[in-house]
Amino acid sequence: MLITGAGGSIGSALSKRATALAPSTLLLLDSSESRLYALQQDWIHAGLPGDIIPILGSVTDRRLLDEVFTAHAPKLVFHAAAFKHVPLLEQQPFAAIANNVFGTLSLVRTAVGHHSRVLLLSTDKAVEPTSIMGATKRISEQIVLSAGGVVLRLGNVLGTRGSVTETFALQIATGKRLTVTDPAARRYFLTVDEAVNLLLIAAAESDTPALLAPELPRPYFITDLAHFMAREFAPDQTPGLDFIGVRPGDKDAERFWSQIETPRPANELGLLSIQSPILTDAEIETRLAALRGAVDTRDLAAALSEIRQFVPDYTPSTVVQSLATHRVVS
Repeated sequence: MLITGAGGSIGSALSKRATALAPSTLLLLDSSESRLYALQQDWIHAGLPGDIIPILGSVTDRRLLDEVFTAHAPKLVFHAAAFKHVPLLEQQPFAAIANNVFGTLSLVRTAVGHHSRVLLLSTDKAVEPTSIMGATKRISEQIVLSAGGVVLRLGNVLGTRGSVTETFALQIATGKRLTVTDPAARRYFLTVDEAVNLLLIAAAESDTPALLAPELPRPYFITDLAHFMAREFAPDQTPGLDFIGVRPGDKDAERFWSQIETPRPANELGLLSIQSPILTDAEIETRLAALRGAVDTRDLAAALSEIRQFVPDYTPSTVVQSLATHRVVS
């Protein structure tokens, strides 16, 4: 088994759970040296079962991927490596495209060549996206689905690095007011354990390609989460709330399927199967070639045009549109 983004919050939890269920050799790929080292040390100090092979590198490195698959022949790949921070990526659109789109493409092509199955960890932000992160994740979904893989869309995962709960905890600890984008902002929330459970369940999905989402009752207001955390962590204080406005690329609410997609019960408990239009292999190849050309020439306006061919319901933020107009991009 290969896990990309293994040093991340979900990747590391997934690796520990997977080896506990079926001790074997795990291939753990991450581009962050510090996170990969920390995971390796956790393994040693906790005496976890199974063997691990840490691999320092990026999914954008096709030669590295070929070496890994040739040497170890993983049959299942959990693809959790992605850039995910919405406001940051609005200022770094080419980085989002290179990592989330072409990194996924390199991984999928290598996996297909070695008869491996890919399960992509995606996000509800890929649904009718308003951010470059969401749009690139939607393209990565189509790449995986076209290759016969499985995609699992998740909501906000509590306690992961950079999550809203981490932000609230820091603000509470330092006596600051809690910042929320908008009173109407609401999200679907899962714990890390729930996310890992769903990934393992999704790996058992027999019908492929498959686009899956968790069967959750309702989203929660972020203000309710802020009040709950304030009561739990600072019961003697009453931190105030500051509404800072919706950030570029953000939406008030997220959904697990779009208006042109249809949910139905999946084969596996706790999941929904989303019926979604899938581009043909020829369409994907043509559009990816055009997108790569735009990225290579650093032409953001052309890149956005190609992305909207992939994702017609993508609405670029004013930040990304301004970057494209002024051609000042990172």
